Amino acid sequence: MTDVEGPHVKVHFWLEVEDDWPPAAVESLWAVDLGDGTVRLDNTPWFVRGIAYGDVVAVEVDEEGVRWAGDVVRQSENCTIRLIVLRDGGSTAARQSVLNAFHGLGVDGEGIDRFGMVALDVPPTADLAKVRRLLSHGVAKEWWHMEEGCVTARWRAASVD
Repeated sequence: MTDVEGPHVKVHFWLEVEDDWPPAAVESLWAVDLGDGTVRLDNTPWFVRGIAYGDVVAVEVDEEGVRWAGDVVRQSENCTIRLIVLRDGGSTAARQSVLNAFHGLGVDGEGIDRFGMVALDVPPTADLAKVRRLLSHGVAKEWWHMEEGCVTARWRAASVD
């Protein structure tokens, strides 16, 4: 969590599991309750597809008080990119070096030890072409596997040459 405005709540997303991946049927994310039946996501998803940090999502509260995500009401224009870090077995140091490389390009993220993963939040202000080139380079060098969890038209249009 990085945003301190408004009350933070957990929002739960159902996941489509195929061939035992992702390793859970539900992912919960921190969000800021906007007080109108919507929340603004306040962290980058590990497994949910089609959403990114800052997206505004409709929620429904069940009889136990659990908030379940519905449709995206407003997209943030951020992209979610996930990497399985292969260098050094996805060690803490390897994940941190990946985060450091992308941080220099205006991209935030975090790592998770269990899967040797890094989740990147790519804001629209980042140099998308440079970010895409670094991602492609890392895939080619077998430093990581990459998944585009949520991308924008600007992302798709950014040149990788």
